[in-house]
Amino acid sequence: MKFLNKTFLTVGALSLLLSANSVMAADLATSGLNGKVEWVQSQQWKSPASTIDFCQSLDGKFTFFLTSDHKVMVYNSKGIEQGAIPVSKGVTAIDIAPQGEVLYLQDSQKNIFSSLKIDFVVDINTIGSPILGKVDAPVTITVFTDFECPYCKKFAPMMHEVFDANAEQVKIVFKNMPLNFHQFAEPAARGGLAANNQGKFWEYHDLIFATKKLKGSTVTEVAKKLGLDMKKFKADMESATVKSQVKKDMIDAKEAGVTGTPTTFVNGRKVKQRNPQGFQIMINAELQKKGLLK
Repeated sequence: MKFLNKTFLTVGALSLLLSANSVMAADLATSGLNGKVEWVQSQQWKSPASTIDFCQSLDGKFTFFLTSDHKVMVYNSKGIEQGAIPVSKGVTAIDIAPQGEVLYLQDSQKNIFSSLKIDFVVDINTIGSPILGKVDAPVTITVFTDFECPYCKKFAPMMHEVFDANAEQVKIVFKNMPLNFHQFAEPAARGGLAANNQGKFWEYHDLIFATKKLKGSTVTEVAKKLGLDMKKFKADMESATVKSQVKKDMIDAKEAGVTGTPTTFVNGRKVKQRNPQGFQIMINAELQKKGLLK
């Protein structure tokens, strides 16, 4: 046993291990039973040549291969390469933290153990999503939120504060993630997109979050306060287009690794320090990369 999370292999990890050892598809039994051990192959894709070691995040989203040319190759669950991390020649073993946030390296030549913080830049589909700010702003803050989430309610004013401090260089993109245990979150999400069709999303957003307690009648009450065309509003709320947009947001959330609300990204990088200072540090870093801040 080298590292703790290599003790137990899921079926998916087992198939990847076989693949990493250059077992060809023709030689691999995709399912079988031997004694009390039963297996079914869940996936297979070709690993990098000359693999020394490998590990997989416990959620199965990322697999890391240590190769003989002194790199750690990172792949997603579909076998698509995400990037490579150079390592010293003496590294012979690797392991990963549960969600792939820390990579552990063992250098057997120098007897050095190292840990590297890992982050992933994700591509988030923002087509059709409400936007606050200039469409061509160099920095995009994407917010996955739930209108019934108490943490989102407290978080919303801070996002306005961050935007106001960077209005010329930042745009905020709103993405719905109504949690299934919040009764009124999904109708409120559809109401927001319906309000967006009449150019009043952010006014709707602010009034919904300003409501003391969200209830069944809140959505229409807010729409009336905003003077929206109620016939169009109700029709849009029930339309297949709006419903599919909410579902698409939730799919995008899953693909981005979002597990709770609010979750935010700055140009695809997940925000971990969720306060004005933390946002500003990330915004400034993105502007520096683009040569817009010295």
